[in-house]
Amino acid sequence: MKATVADIARSCGLSTATVDRVLNNRPGASAANRQRVMEAAKQLGYLPVVDQVTLPSRPAHLEFFLPIGTNAFMMDLANHIEDYAARLPLVASCRIHKLAGISPNALQAAVENLSLKANGAGVIAIDHPRTRNILREIVEAGIRLVTLVSDVPGAPRSAYVGIDNRVAGRTAALLMGRFVGGRTGHLAMVVGSRSYRGHEEREMGFRSVLSEEFPNLTVTSAVEINDEPDISYTATMKALHNEPELLGIYCVGAGRSGVAKALLEAKPQRKPVFICHDLTRATRGYLVDDLLDVVIDQNARLIAEQSVIRLLGSIASSAPYLTRKFIEPRLIFKENVPVQ
Repeated sequence: MKATVADIARSCGLSTATVDRVLNNRPGASAANRQRVMEAAKQLGYLPVVDQVTLPSRPAHLEFFLPIGTNAFMMDLANHIEDYAARLPLVASCRIHKLAGISPNALQAAVENLSLKANGAGVIAIDHPRTRNILREIVEAGIRLVTLVSDVPGAPRSAYVGIDNRVAGRTAALLMGRFVGGRTGHLAMVVGSRSYRGHEEREMGFRSVLSEEFPNLTVTSAVEINDEPDISYTATMKALHNEPELLGIYCVGAGRSGVAKALLEAKPQRKPVFICHDLTRATRGYLVDDLLDVVIDQNARLIAEQSVIRLLGSIASSAPYLTRKFIEPRLIFKENVPVQ
């Protein structure tokens, strides 16, 4: 039988009201009492379990390093992390560092502001030798680390939280081939940044399935835009001009708004199939307006929640690595756009 609030109160010698405040992360309990409640809750098996690892008895200080910029998905992710962490009594504090770009220099500058109280850090970073060294230094300082959205396998992270990006790219190619319907022709690809392992894996997966199953489709334009919508707009306009019968456009990362703007302005006689990632306010509108055919969504809310939970599980565990578990992507069409 699961322990109750009353059981925890008896175990730690505090009132049920105090225990309730701590477990529901409400003000009015001292730091010492919070620790007593959490330790009692852990001993009684009240606290949740992740991958058979009990979460920490002492509230943790978490920090996240995200290259937000103007990326709507990153903004949504940051908001979900803050909202979820604020509801958990096991999170003493949660701070989001907004990186000034995706370079190792931007990450290094932000990490210099890492709190001395930090127990865990979540990072979205490119796969680069300097980045791996920065992440290694974080772990050597006694801070548990998870990577989000795009993995950095060479870093000593406890877990990666996100989708299998190669599978996501393969899925995009399968959908593209089905939507095109047997026609022979050319495709355009807009790549956020190949420095992100996730974007590189999506492109590899996409090209692999085209080669295996759809030899009638050829990628004739693949532009790396470094998450700049203006570059994606220019690249799409050029592709539409050079290939009036362009069959499809695959947006691997950011740059969705630039592609949409180009399609609206160019008004091709037959709209190319348009596939992208991440459900945002903008992509919802593109779906409903028939500008966009399908979104392969990473589920920002679930990534946020799992990032916090797996960081807490890592902090509580003596094991250096947690069990690998990918988040399943969602296929969103105009007929099944979720309310939130």
